[in-house]
Amino acid sequence: MKKNPELLWLTPNDPLPTLNKGVVIELPLDGLIAAGGGLSVLRLQEAYGKGMFPWFSERQPVLWWSPDPRMVLQTADFKLHRSLRKTIQNFILKKNHEIRFDTAFESVIANCSQQARPGQDGTWIVQEMRQAYVALHRAGVAHSVETWIDGQLVGGLYCVNLGRCIFGESMFSHQTDASKIALAALVTFAKSQQMPWIDCQQNTKHLASLGAKEMPRDQFIELVALGSSLPSPPWEFRPIYWKHILPSST
Repeated sequence: MKKNPELLWLTPNDPLPTLNKGVVIELPLDGLIAAGGGLSVLRLQEAYGKGMFPWFSERQPVLWWSPDPRMVLQTADFKLHRSLRKTIQNFILKKNHEIRFDTAFESVIANCSQQARPGQDGTWIVQEMRQAYVALHRAGVAHSVETWIDGQLVGGLYCVNLGRCIFGESMFSHQTDASKIALAALVTFAKSQQMPWIDCQQNTKHLASLGAKEMPRDQFIELVALGSSLPSPPWEFRPIYWKHILPSST
């Protein structure tokens, strides 16, 4: 009988393994690469640069994942369904309706932490995770995309940026379609900055309905290596970016 491989445990000074093509790593659970090692800014940057992300619950150690296949939204494949198109067009026309970047990151991640992933009880954005991503935001690597109506934050998402790579993390909504508007805004920004894809991590029906598709992990890691070697763009949203998905908008 084949013995199950043991989980790789990291100290804060141990590097995460490299998942280059041809490298074989026996995993105790599909997609679970390692555990431990902390959540410092440098550790998180290393992880995303190697195609990994942290995902764990209360009373668990830090767990590092790299699913195979990987769910990725090519911005050119983004599906703007008719109902969402109409919602965004109305959003653009109304006063005091706006998209903001990075004005309320801590509020965005706090709201995201209150929403469980599909099929799960409770949140995976535990306090340790929130503190780590706030630090990553202050380092200029994590960003929030925010939907504001009448001075109120009604939806949004947060993500990680390395070079021309965008790694989506989580979103929330307090009004119908508010998180979808934020995602559409992120797509328009990505298109304007020649950022061709957004990592969605895992396959869901919702993401698939928006055009995201699975790709082999090896291919995804190649994309990360190429995109992360390029300079990061300034994170600011301009209404003119809507033209990339709404050609008639200005």
